[in-house]
Amino acid sequence: MAEPSNKPEPTKKTIPPHVKAIAGSLGGIVEASCLQPIDVIKTRLQLDRTATYKGIVHCGVTVARTEGVRALWKGLTPFATHLTLKYALRMGSNAVLQSAFKDPVTGHISNRGRLLSGFGAGVLEALVIVTPFEVVKIRLQQQKGLSPKHLKYKGPIHCARMIIREEGILGLWAGAAPTVMRNGTNQAAMFTAKNAFDTFLWKKREGDGRVLQAWQSMISGFLAGTAGPVCTGPFDVVKTRLMAQSRSGNGLKYRGMFHAISTIYAEEGLLALWKGLLPRLMRIPPGQAIMWGVADQVIGFYERRYLHNAPL
Repeated sequence: MAEPSNKPEPTKKTIPPHVKAIAGSLGGIVEASCLQPIDVIKTRLQLDRTATYKGIVHCGVTVARTEGVRALWKGLTPFATHLTLKYALRMGSNAVLQSAFKDPVTGHISNRGRLLSGFGAGVLEALVIVTPFEVVKIRLQQQKGLSPKHLKYKGPIHCARMIIREEGILGLWAGAAPTVMRNGTNQAAMFTAKNAFDTFLWKKREGDGRVLQAWQSMISGFLAGTAGPVCTGPFDVVKTRLMAQSRSGNGLKYRGMFHAISTIYAEEGLLALWKGLLPRLMRIPPGQAIMWGVADQVIGFYERRYLHNAPL
């Protein structure tokens, strides 16, 4: 039988959802600023049906040479806003869902509870934030050139207005189904893996008063962020293709998630469903490392200052 002093105290040591939301949003701002070029390259590779780009480096060099270095930061405003809001919603909703799955006596949460909480947070962020922001971002990123007079979409607000006018409000939710599957699966794996790596590598448990060093959080976040892209590659490719196609034209090439998967497989082969995987692996794990490096410090500050009254 465990000693009473070893039992968690949920009421005193639970971190409020809004604290995690703020921590996630701050991490999102830093992540977006650092990794936007990788996201632009990923999008261009996924939309490339004619082998224009020979790989990540060739794509980046080609974009910079033909469109200017600033083109590698196309869509930064919606991307940064999207990440900030997404991480706030993801971290906050995950905290709320985890509290529902916690044992009311011990405060412990099972791995099943973590998976369900992560999946629920991923579905919520996909529907509320990710899909409309990514539709705008992808429409901006697929445009070639920097001169506004040659671009259909002049900026994120103009892009959103054009989509609504030409395609209706639902045009901003193109590709919602694969986005829900991608984000739900990603977050279920990520939150569970992050906790597992924190415990396995650093013996850190949430609410124990210990604050990981930033580099420790970054290692855990990096490792937790690697599995998702491999497992959800087809959903990400299909999401990008569905979001990129305009509904205002004469007919759609892809009529939905399953039709897109079968069409891409038939026309381009199985590996085409993992197009852009390497830049995703170059962006998502480092992105999770950056986000958790920032977020854990914010959460740790709160733990020390308000839960344990330890000196800062």
